[in-house]
Amino acid sequence: MLGQRQVGDKSNEITAIPELLDVLDIKGAIVTLDAMGCQRSIASRIIERGADYLVTLKANQGKKFAAVQELCSTNCFSRSATHRPVHDEFDDGHGRLVRRRVFVCPDTTALEPLRDWPGLKTVLAVETTRSVNGSGKTETDIRYFLSSSADQPEILAKAIRRHWQIENSLHWVLDVIFNEDHCRIRDRKAVQNFALLRKIAINLVRPHQASKASLKGRRKMAAWDNRYMEQVLTGNFHA
Repeated sequence: MLGQRQVGDKSNEITAIPELLDVLDIKGAIVTLDAMGCQRSIASRIIERGADYLVTLKANQGKKFAAVQELCSTNCFSRSATHRPVHDEFDDGHGRLVRRRVFVCPDTTALEPLRDWPGLKTVLAVETTRSVNGSGKTETDIRYFLSSSADQPEILAKAIRRHWQIENSLHWVLDVIFNEDHCRIRDRKAVQNFALLRKIAINLVRPHQASKASLKGRRKMAAWDNRYMEQVLTGNFHA
């Protein structure tokens, strides 16, 4: 059972992904996964289930990451780069200006380190430049993605954007309600465990739509009022 797995154990989380894929109807969908899901076995399982994958490639993939990074650095991000972004957008929200440029990496599927990757058709690079309004500070990072989808790059860019929207909106809620960014917990398993508990708490108080209190207010009400806490835990809200 997934619920019996120890929270914070990354190997258990990787095992849980194929089990989840087996119970979901994903045929015809594009399944987006973070770097944790960037495994050949998971990519194969998604294809077997009739879907396409779009997974994040990070530095822990060693030679695969290095080969993609080197090729994209020359062809997409250098001053003499010949490839232009297939998608370029600005996002101004929460006091930040964000620019995202999406590139289809040239000829990366033929790279030797990627030849054993199941069903690979497209490799993308996404450059994100962030500036906090009024701070004068700018940060840029580049992420790489592997996909079995042969859809137009614009569709894959939209799938990446939707994945980030879910992550960013949840992160923003967690920071506002729990001040998560200022949490001083440093142990990695403890960080993962508390992050999960915060998400559970939000999901418990969110259904009480009749309350005029904000999510942060409802959380405090549950801490101060045992009767309201009982309503939160049972999902049986009443006046």
